[in-house]
Amino acid sequence: MQERLQKILARAGIASRRKAEELIREGKVTVDGIVVTEMGIRVNPDTQKIEYDGRPVVFPEKKVYILLHKPTGFLSTVHDPQGRPIITDLLPDIKERIYPVGRLDLTTEGALLLTNDGELAQEILHPSREVNKTYVARVKGRPSPKKLAALSKGIDLDGRKTWPAELTVLENEKQATTIKIVIHEGRKRQVRKMFEAVGHPVLQLTRVAYGQLELGELKPGKYRFLSPRDIKMIFRK
Repeated sequence: MQERLQKILARAGIASRRKAEELIREGKVTVDGIVVTEMGIRVNPDTQKIEYDGRPVVFPEKKVYILLHKPTGFLSTVHDPQGRPIITDLLPDIKERIYPVGRLDLTTEGALLLTNDGELAQEILHPSREVNKTYVARVKGRPSPKKLAALSKGIDLDGRKTWPAELTVLENEKQATTIKIVIHEGRKRQVRKMFEAVGHPVLQLTRVAYGQLELGELKPGKYRFLSPRDIKMIFRK
């Protein structure tokens, strides 16, 4: 799409539109190698080469924030040398270079944030922010109140004690129990390891929320864009 040259320079952060007009008059801007001094010229930044002071004009990438319901069977990565299914296969229309904030293992489904905003990703992952992650785990057998209390207080795992967790039994079956668990740590396969440690391996695991940002009715394989209000919900307890 063609735009006025001064608008393109302003959008790229080179200068304000008024200042960009001055730069054009001064002969500091070229289009396809030709100096342009005419005001109001329209060019296509996608197909034409625009330079200022001999340097290519580039545009800051638009910040994108996505909540994906990752299905099982997909890797939480943007590249796999073995050619296995990856999460970006589910986002074919997203042109920005996004990456996951944390991970879910291959057999875990649920809420996964993706963005190209490195500062926000670091803030979410930093231990000092203690961003809660809520999971629903269906585990083998029926954990006793004593075992659930131990998980709540913290258990030794890989030589380190886990932080306290919130556990709520949602459903009791004959040979399985569905439990909601809230943690703010981000250790690899932590929820699975916690239940394995007390003798009740996970049969099915879904992350349903970051902070107060809930997965809701989002179906496996589907995603939605996040608003500024959604992002604030991530940090709410």
